This record gives sequence, structure tokens and C-alpha cells, in this order.
Amino acid sequence: MTITYYGYPKCGTCRKAKKWLENGELPFEVVNIAEQPPSEDELRTMITNSGLELKKFFNTSGMKYRELQLKDKLPEMTDDEKIALLASEGMLIKRPIVSDGQNVTVGFNEETFAQTWQG
Repeated sequence: MTITYYGYPKCGTCRKAKKWLENGELPFEVVNIAEQPPSEDELRTMITNSGLELKKFFNTSGMKYRELQLKDKLPEMTDDEKIALLASEGMLIKRPIVSDGQNVTVGFNEETFAQTWQG
């Protein structure tokens, strides 16, 4: 099982999640989400596997989200348009995202990480 960690180095929540993974001695690949956001296909798979609504993948507190006024625009967009937008701009994605191809966590919650990644 290869775990991929999509994070942003300057994000405090990402650093906590990364440290948690390191402390659990789990091998994982680090991807800078700002430089290399997941592709549309990767996002579709993660959204499906996470069981979360698509809107949970948006970083609603981010500057880019506010700058693009997405709070007003997202309700009018199709899921395909939303996924294309996320794939085009990693800073719009709630982070960190951790995935092994089947399991997916979005954001960092220690309890969720323990349930998902210590199995």
C-alpha cells in the first residue's frame, strides 16, 4: 500500500498531519499540492472513495477561494466544472489529502487518521 500525502509546506494543519504519519512510521510519498495538484481523474477517484461530498474538497477558508468568489459561483457549477477547477489550482483544495488509492482522508483529524491509517 503506497500512501500519497498531498500537502502544502506552509500549512500548519498539513505539517501536523505529516508529523502524525511520520510518527506512525508509515511510508508515504509527499506531493506539494500547490505545485502538483491531483488530476481530474485522481480527484474523481478520491471523491468517490472518500464518501464525502464534492464541496468538502474545497478549501473554503483559502485566499484563492475568496478571491474567485466561489461561495457564490459553486452552486451554479456542474460537478465536472468543480473538479476541473480543483485540478487546475491546488490551493483551492482542502488539505492535506492522504490517499492509498482506496482510503482517503481530507484535512487532519487525529481520530480519523488513527482509524484510517493505523488499520
